[in-house]
Amino acid sequence: MSKIIIILGRSGSGKGTQAKLLTKEFGFNYLGSGILLRERVKNNDDLGQELKKIIDRGDLVPTETIFKIWSERLEEMKEQVGEKGLIIDGSPRMLEEAKMMDELFEKLGWEDIKVVLVDISEQESFDRLIKRRICKKCGRIIPWVGDFKEIKVCDKCGGELVTRDDDNPEAIRKRLAYFKKDVQPTIDYYEKQDRLIKIDGTKSIEEVYNDIKKKI
Repeated sequence: MSKIIIILGRSGSGKGTQAKLLTKEFGFNYLGSGILLRERVKNNDDLGQELKKIIDRGDLVPTETIFKIWSERLEEMKEQVGEKGLIIDGSPRMLEEAKMMDELFEKLGWEDIKVVLVDISEQESFDRLIKRRICKKCGRIIPWVGDFKEIKVCDKCGGELVTRDDDNPEAIRKRLAYFKKDVQPTIDYYEKQDRLIKIDGTKSIEEVYNDIKKKI
């Protein structure tokens, strides 16, 4: 039976890092909305051009559009997912998307679905985002957690570390408000169905990862 793991969390929670660690160790297929949208834009057809306009404006892609793209990709990946399972990073974003995704999973015959919330507070999210850095040379994101706080240059290429343009107070507050308004109802939906696995995201990356592995 296909194992599907959805990983959610506030910005800065480290959900992307945890998704990649699980993918690396267990060979899961990986799917993140950001990567999926960027790939779709490259097609440069009518939908790709419209997506580019939406993304360039900083707007959210409509639920119907994102679901169409998800459906197409998951249909393509059905056989791969059946063999190795799937990690979904950062989606669904809204309650309606969660319900539509459930319908799609049912259609594809996928029943073993775990929803993991890497849980940090709004204040913790703000503090991490305002302090995290990115390598100017290779683009590696250096989170503001554990030993990474002591890093002065990129630990991969030695490049200069700078603050991301979108990690400013106003932009961060918008992301947190969006999470509270749109993502939290999705989390509540999964929790009411007893499908949510809450993980303390304030621990070190290694501790969070071990806690996730124990639960799934």
